[in-house]
Amino acid sequence: MKMYQVDAFTAQQFKGNPAAVIVLDYWLDDALMQNIALENNLSETAFVKIIDDENYEIRWFTPTTEVDFCGHATLASSFVVFKDFSQSKTIQFHVKDLGIFTVSQVEDGRIQMNFPIRCAQLVTEYPDVLRQALTKPFKEVYLNAQAYIVVYNTVQDVLDEQPNLELLKQLGRIRTAITAADSNSDVDVAITAHDQKYDCVSRYFAPANGINEDPVTGSVHTGIVPIWADKLSKQNLLAYQASSRGGELYCRILDNERIEISGYGKLYMQAEIFVE
Repeated sequence: MKMYQVDAFTAQQFKGNPAAVIVLDYWLDDALMQNIALENNLSETAFVKIIDDENYEIRWFTPTTEVDFCGHATLASSFVVFKDFSQSKTIQFHVKDLGIFTVSQVEDGRIQMNFPIRCAQLVTEYPDVLRQALTKPFKEVYLNAQAYIVVYNTVQDVLDEQPNLELLKQLGRIRTAITAADSNSDVDVAITAHDQKYDCVSRYFAPANGINEDPVTGSVHTGIVPIWADKLSKQNLLAYQASSRGGELYCRILDNERIEISGYGKLYMQAEIFVE
């Protein structure tokens, strides 16, 4: 069985978020897919089932569980489909409970993904364990279906945060994102590649899913970016996820509660795996 590994949300090898991708004619047994994801020990392994040249189903597994949405592994899967499986420059992923993700690849190789916005609401009540787990001061907390999105005062605080992961694990299926607007040019130079100016910076923690800190997370930016789009009065934002690997997300607010999140992919590996 052929498997690919792609670094997502980066044009540089060993940056971004690595995802494994397996393209199938039919679904494997769920337990087998989970075991493959555990063996890979990446944030996500994506399984893609072919419907036709332009239509595919997709599922995502962390090392410990199946998840309902994963942006970086969708980008990695799109990269693989465009490379080896489809002649089209636009494809559709059919996703359980989330509808259709339309994905296109432009001339320079950047992959544009049309996702539903997962709107985050400002909350004044949240678990004490969230505040106990975070060491830096913060000013707002939002919540959507995926995560607590915690707005910090400065980008430097986001970069310096060392959360108590055992406490965050107690939040269960709700993960934790921390974010700030990038208004400090000195910090900007410290984290920026190619002198890019980022509109917002984030980090993302999901220890209950077997991922202490995710390198780059497309899905959570469907909640983060609309917050900053409103605060900054901008429709187009360049976001940076400040993990040790780092990654860039080109984001655009669309009509009808949709968002376009774009990025590059870099192929790392093509392999043959042997499963019973």
